[in-house]
Amino acid sequence: MLDEIAKALRDATLELCEKAGLKSGLKSGQTVIVGCSTSEIAGRSIGTDSNAEIGTLVFTAINSVLMERGLFLAAQCCEHLNRAVIIERKASAGYEIVNVVPTPKAGGAFAAAAYAGLSDPVAIASIRADAGLDIGGTLIGMHIKHVAVPLRLNTTHVGKAAVIAARTRPPLIGGARAEYDERLL
Repeated sequence: MLDEIAKALRDATLELCEKAGLKSGLKSGQTVIVGCSTSEIAGRSIGTDSNAEIGTLVFTAINSVLMERGLFLAAQCCEHLNRAVIIERKASAGYEIVNVVPTPKAGGAFAAAAYAGLSDPVAIASIRADAGLDIGGTLIGMHIKHVAVPLRLNTTHVGKAAVIAARTRPPLIGGARAEYDERLL
């Protein structure tokens, strides 16, 4: 089962990276917010059965794909930590750093694994990410730039958890007669 979960995580992350931009996918230096319920992956209700082994598996699988592309992982904590975000310090410029270390029961197993696995992690209050993966209904929308555009992935589940993905684009300003720069979409 863990091998299937790892494959689904890699597949979803690769597909997000490819589909996140109409022309060329995500670009080096951009940020991907990931919210993950290890309880949902295991087939339980969100927040009821945090699983450190699954949390580490999720972090390792997703972060390895993102690092290969020069992308930053932003790991969303659970509501017990006000959905704070764990990220590498070098990607935190301009964001408010908060003083917290997530644990599997307060922050979530995935966020705790990210804090333990990143080279120089910090917690920030919020972020405006360029794309995102929501694994298990964790509500990542508060951490995505405007305008969020849903993406349909071929990987619809990780374990028992539903997967929803989004990319962002600059807001389009103007009416029906406005012209838009296709390169930005």
